[in-house]
Amino acid sequence: MPAKKTRLLAVANEKGGVGKTAMVVNLGAAMSAMGKKVLVVDMDPQHNATAGLGVQIREGMTNVYDLISEPGIHDPAAAIIQTPWENLHLLPSHPDLSGAEIELVDEEGRENRLKESVAGVVGNYDFVFIDTPPSLSLLTINVFAMAEEVLVPCQTHPYAYRALEALFDTIEAVKEDINPGLKVAGIVPTFFERRTRVGRDILERLHSDERYSRYVFETPIRVNTAIAASSDAGKPVVFFRRSCNGSRDYMAVAEVLAKGNSGKRKK
Repeated sequence: MPAKKTRLLAVANEKGGVGKTAMVVNLGAAMSAMGKKVLVVDMDPQHNATAGLGVQIREGMTNVYDLISEPGIHDPAAAIIQTPWENLHLLPSHPDLSGAEIELVDEEGRENRLKESVAGVVGNYDFVFIDTPPSLSLLTINVFAMAEEVLVPCQTHPYAYRALEALFDTIEAVKEDINPGLKVAGIVPTFFERRTRVGRDILERLHSDERYSRYVFETPIRVNTAIAASSDAGKPVVFFRRSCNGSRDYMAVAEVLAKGNSGKRKK
């Protein structure tokens, strides 16, 4: 059976608290609800995407740290977990991943460890969403070396908007030195509140900025308490509360991605 045409999407922002992990979990869930086969790869040592998909880390459970720290020893297919939802699979993280940067610092080809470790399984999926740490590190570079596209959640707040410049510079550097095919899939505004002036102003800046405007998705992810409640319950919001604004917003973004489009603003 031929391998699927897989879209490899890193979800990244060098600023924390912008809704990055929620985007990984909920877009993965939304895609699976649309019949797409999805793998979530949790490359954040805080393992929130793992918990957000209802998976508890257990002793002896093979995880992404094992794959990148001992290449060729562990079977990536055996590490992948079927979540409670059809078509939605997880390659879990582990707190030990925080030490990987130090352990791999002198290793040749260290930036390609993730790519090489999962090469045999990613072709089984329509979409692979990769969560990243909220800072630039060797883990993030590993994700960018593997990914084809970067999806950027941007909180509609001045600090998050200003952080975009450093992220885009990093992506350009990775393109030059490691992964020439890497591109930006889009910027998704998050934590949007239309009734606040700062939210409206940042959204307008995103749409008018020469560097970012062509990437901005039309549908922002609105502030919605159900998203936080679903994270606490270990269940994606699209399954936790299907009719809420958060669920509708993530489904709208997923529909754009499923059509092969990016976040270009309509003219």
